[in-house]
Parts: sequence; structure tokens; C-alpha cells
Amino acid sequence: MPLPDHEAAAAGTMASVDSANGGGGQGKLPRKRFYRARAHSNPLSDSHFPIPISPDEVDLSQHYPRYFPSGEGGALQGDAAVPRIRFADVGCGFGGLLVGLSTLFPDTLMIGMELRDKVTEYVKERILALRASNPGKYDNISVVRTNSMKYIPNYFRKAQLSKMFFLFPDPHFKEKNHRRRVISMQLLDEYAYVMEVGGIIYTITDVEELGEWMRSCLEKHPLFEAIPEEEIKADPVVKLLSTATEEGQKVARNGGQTFQAIFRRISLQE
Repeated sequence: MPLPDHEAAAAGTMASVDSANGGGGQGKLPRKRFYRARAHSNPLSDSHFPIPISPDEVDLSQHYPRYFPSGEGGALQGDAAVPRIRFADVGCGFGGLLVGLSTLFPDTLMIGMELRDKVTEYVKERILALRASNPGKYDNISVVRTNSMKYIPNYFRKAQLSKMFFLFPDPHFKEKNHRRRVISMQLLDEYAYVMEVGGIIYTITDVEELGEWMRSCLEKHPLFEAIPEEEIKADPVVKLLSTATEEGQKVARNGGQTFQAIFRRISLQE
């Protein structure tokens, strides 16, 4: 007798996790159909997951074991000699951008931040599988389940990040839900705090109204300025914005249009 859909999905998930962890198929990529989740989550709702008290409490050995072997007692970001995370992909989805950036910047630590638990688990298994099948690669990427709209300052110190990514975020079409948008004047204050001067914030969407909203917020904020078009064209990261993620690939297949807003963190003196 066949299992009900929800039980079959649960059984499939366990099989996929076992395989990705070496259960008869070390290095085998997980399958997305076993990690079903809603397209978006409500960022204003309460979730239950561990949150570091401060950036100094982020244990990098859990994320980057090649750089920080656990046998050495862990590695906290507060240690002066410890390399820090430099890129953050906010709402990283299934991790396509992280995978693309990993080989483009092999010496840079980067992390994806995702609110949905099943999607976060998928990205973890994907990274483990990529590391197993490509020794020496993909050791510089990781993922954490968290709410970036609430806890960014808990993970990053002042001026720590050089790049932040917001790719195809939830548009929250209803006006009453605009406060849930991941780009807003208030949140840009927090992003500016954790970004170094000269750092770049990348946004892209296939929703024109949201694209205009994000650009407008960035244009109004005193700590960001638009990057010239010629500089954008020369940036190797820009191509990944529309090609590396599942959402971007879907838009391309459907012949859709995208709207980018790419800005640089500046100082008030500028």
C-alpha cells in the first residue's frame, strides 16, 4: 500500500540526507523534491532557532571546518587572527549564488542566510556533497538558518562585509505588507553598519514595482550611491545575479525581465 504524500516525502528526505552524508552515495547531490517548502516565509513571525548573542560568538569551525578544524577548540569571529565572513547572501534560497561565488572567490568566506528550515537543510547537504565530490573546493561557503531582518547585527561586526546580495526577494505586494520587505530605509541602516566603506550591495527582482522600491530606498539613503553602468558591466559578479539562482533561471526560461539596483557603501564625508 503506497504511503500518503506527506509520509513519502518525509521518507524520501531521510533517504536523501543519508545519501548525501555518505550513506551509499558519498558526494551525491540532494534532490530538491525532498525539501519542499513554501516559496516565502513571514519574516515578522517568531521562529525558534539558535541565535548568537553577538558576532564574536559565531563559531566558524561549524561552517568552515577546513579553515577552522574543530579539534582546535573552535574558532570565534572575535579572535583577531581569524578570517571573517565577507559576503552574505540574504535569503539564499537553494544556494545557487553561493556555489557560483565559491569558485569565483575561492579565498573569501561567505554565508547564505535562509529562514526556511527545509531549504536551509538542502543547502547544507548540497555543500557537503560538493565538498565530498570536489576535494579542496567549496570549503569557503556555508549556510545558516536565521531571520536576517531581525538578527544581522548578531552575525556581523561593524564594517565586516564587502558584499551583500538580495536576489529575487519576496515582493510582498500588499501595501500593508511592505514592512516585510527585506529592503527598507530602516534595514538599510543595519546593512550599512555591517558593510565596509566601498562594499557593494546587489539587488535584483523580476517585479518592476519592487525593483523601483529597492532602487528608491537605496537612492534616498545617505550611505549608499549608485555604481556607474560601466563599472557594473565589468563586475564578474553581476552575471551571476540572473543566472546562478533557480529563480533567475526560471525568469530567463520564461523570457522575463529583471530589474537590478547595485549600490556602493559610502561614508557620510563623501
